[in-house]
Amino acid sequence: MLSNYICVLDIGSSKVSACVAQFKKKKLANLFFESLPVTGVREGVIVDSIALIGSISKVLKNLKSKSGINIKFVSVNISGQDIITKHSRAIIPLAERGNKVISVSDMQKANEQARILGSSLEEEIIHAIPSSYTIDSKNNILNPLGLYSHRLEVDLYLICGKLSSVQSLARVINQSGYEIKEMFFSGLATSKAVFSKSSKDELNVFCDIGSDTTEILIFKDGLLKDIQVLPFGGDELTRELSDNLKITFDLAEDIKRSHGIIGGINEIREDKEILVKKEGFYKPIKQKLVVEIITASAKSICAKIKEAIEKKVALYEINNFIIVGRTILLEGFIETLENTMIIPARMGRITNLEIISLIKENSDLSGQKYLTYLTCLGMLCESLEKKPLGILPLHAPVQSLLLKTINRVKEVYQEYF
Repeated sequence: MLSNYICVLDIGSSKVSACVAQFKKKKLANLFFESLPVTGVREGVIVDSIALIGSISKVLKNLKSKSGINIKFVSVNISGQDIITKHSRAIIPLAERGNKVISVSDMQKANEQARILGSSLEEEIIHAIPSSYTIDSKNNILNPLGLYSHRLEVDLYLICGKLSSVQSLARVINQSGYEIKEMFFSGLATSKAVFSKSSKDELNVFCDIGSDTTEILIFKDGLLKDIQVLPFGGDELTRELSDNLKITFDLAEDIKRSHGIIGGINEIREDKEILVKKEGFYKPIKQKLVVEIITASAKSICAKIKEAIEKKVALYEINNFIIVGRTILLEGFIETLENTMIIPARMGRITNLEIISLIKENSDLSGQKYLTYLTCLGMLCESLEKKPLGILPLHAPVQSLLLKTINRVKEVYQEYF
């Protein structure tokens, strides 16, 4: 049952963003947002817990002031190089002789067995998603519920985090004065906000270009098939500027955002300059040089993304290629990625109609500002649906002894009649 609020917290390498959804009469009534820069995280890993605690405390305190809600529990994301993905298979017998109709409890048993077999003392399972089922000799069954079989096999896709990272994250949240209600993998949560139900029967690729990591997720027929976390992001453009122009990272970031154009080098005059303040003096920098550096770096990032995707699927098979991240707002980046991939790329937009109606009224998300809160909105979408990620049932807990008895009677009836 939903409480009167849901609070979600997106901890990234460059910012901490949060959103609290307020409910009135069990309906989503208001959304409140807050975001601040952060320095305590690198490539999804906490490197300075004190700095991160300070950022989280400030963001949630500001959110409390805006919303008037006394926040105690938060849903939080985990991402970066400490994410581990793997498949785990399990087989359970259904009947000693003959066949029986497959029930929800049979699927739960198979899923739980695969979960146990795939678990590790050094890892924490964040998501366990059924990839496919096998009944007798028939493979790639999406949903075996109600079918007859002698045995049931499941291929479970596990998304795990290193136990030490999960424990560190939980400790930081607790020391900030809050408790974790749910934990999500960033890329999976964000994809939830941008994929519409109409695209479930297709091959979809989701690409989130963060500040220092890029997450690529591949979906087939609505099911997650593969995850890749690549060790580069938009900061690579900034570092190239910083190194080549011999300026600070922060100054290079400002130049990238203000004058960062990708492509169109020949259209920039040789004498056009940018004045930057360095060591108390203003120094002119050729804009053409800035564009050349950023363009070369952007093409390198796009080539790496293409190479990573091509290892998993043929590019011509992709029906939808959706990209998110503030890097894509740089002029010419999407076009460069499309030219590299030779397929159309589309900026991710929120598809949940209930959330869209509230976002239109919120100035914090006007224009492209919603990209800052896209992971938050994805976690919110998942919490609102109150079901596991993926279209196949993983958990369906029985509410009472009476319901348990009724379900068992149904199973016996289906098996024998």
